[in-house]
Amino acid sequence: MPVYLDHNATTALAPEVLDAMLPYLRRPYGNPSSVHRYGRAARDAIERARAQLAALVNCQPAEIIWTSGGSEANNLALRGVSALQSGRRLLYGSTEHPAVLETAEALARQGRADCDRCQGTATAAVPVDNNGLVDQQALSELAAATPLTLISLMRANNETGVIQDLAPAVDAARQHQALVHSDCVQALGKMPLDFAAMNLDLMSLSAHKIFGPKGAGALVLRGGVDLQPQIAGGGQERGLRGGTENLPAIVGFGAAAERAQSQLESWTQQCGALRQQLEQGLAQLEGVVIHAQTVARLANTCQFSVPGYDGETLTMALDRHGLAVSSGSACSSGKGQPSHVLLAMGVPEALAQSAVRVSFGPDNGAEDVEQLLAALRELRPGRAVA
Repeated sequence: MPVYLDHNATTALAPEVLDAMLPYLRRPYGNPSSVHRYGRAARDAIERARAQLAALVNCQPAEIIWTSGGSEANNLALRGVSALQSGRRLLYGSTEHPAVLETAEALARQGRADCDRCQGTATAAVPVDNNGLVDQQALSELAAATPLTLISLMRANNETGVIQDLAPAVDAARQHQALVHSDCVQALGKMPLDFAAMNLDLMSLSAHKIFGPKGAGALVLRGGVDLQPQIAGGGQERGLRGGTENLPAIVGFGAAAERAQSQLESWTQQCGALRQQLEQGLAQLEGVVIHAQTVARLANTCQFSVPGYDGETLTMALDRHGLAVSSGSACSSGKGQPSHVLLAMGVPEALAQSAVRVSFGPDNGAEDVEQLLAALRELRPGRAVA
C-alpha cells in the first residue's frame, strides 16, 4: 500500500474538517458583506473560524486577516510594510521559503528601478551557520547598518525542520524601531505558537499544512501596525485584503485549527518516535548524511542526503517503491536545482543535490519507516537507480 511521507508539502483534508465545510458549500450562501440574514450567517461563520485560529496561536481574533494561503500572507506582510516605509532596509533569512525570498528579491529590483526617486526597498539576506541557525552577529550588524523597516525569519524551516529562535531578531528590530515578521506556515500545528509571547508584529499561516483545505491562509497583524493592502476592492478584512471571503475554506481553516490544538501533544510524540526510528536506521546506511541533526527541529521532519544520487531521481525511485517523499520544498520541486537551504548552510553542492526530505504525519507508523529503510537499503549508494 502506498505510504505518504510528505506532510510538510501538504496534508489530506481531515474528515471533521470536511464535515465542517460541507454545509457552507451549500448553505448559507450569502455574501459575508451583506446585511441580510444570509450574509449575517456567513459572517458569523467567518468570525467563529477567526476565533478558532486565534485560540491556536494566542492572538486576538481581530488581528487575523484571511488570505488565499501562506504565500499571499508573506507577500502581504513584506510588500505591505515596505510600501509604507520605502527606502528602508528589509532583512530576511537566507533559508526562507521562496514566498519570502522571491518577494524580497522583487522588492529589491523595484528599489533599484526607482532609485532615482529614492523609492523601493533595500534588502539583505542574513546568513546561517551549518545547522541553519541565523548568525546572530551578522543579524546585529545588518540591522545597525542602515534604517530598518522589517526583519523576516521563519519559525521552522520547511525542508530541514530547524526551529529558529526569534527572540534576537525581535530585540534587534526593537532597537532600530523596526517590525518583525515570521513565516510560521510550517510550524503551525507542529509546535506551540504564541503570537503575543513571541512579541511578533506579523505572522503568516496556512490551512493545508494542518489537514485543512488548500486556498486558505492568514496573516496575523498586531494591533496598531499599519500596512498597505496589496489587493484592493470591497473593503473586506478591515480594508486590508479585498475580495469576497472564501467561506467554506475559512470555515475549514477554523476547524483544522481546533483539531490541531487538541492533537498537538500526541502528534509531536508520535512523529518524534518515528523520526528517531528513521534516523537510527539511516545511521546504519553507509554514506548517508542527516542534516541539522544536532539542533532543535520539528518532530516530524528529517532531511538527509544519499551521496551518489540525485535527490529528485531518488524521490522517483522511492515512489516506484510506494513511498512518497520530497527532494525539498514542494514550491521548488522539479527545478533540478540543489536545495538553497542546504547551500546556505554550507553543504557542498553535490551533497545538497542528493537530499531528500521525509515528513511524517499522524497516520504514519513504524511499519512505514521500515518500508522506507528497506527501500533505501535496496537503492543503497553504489547501486544504479533504474
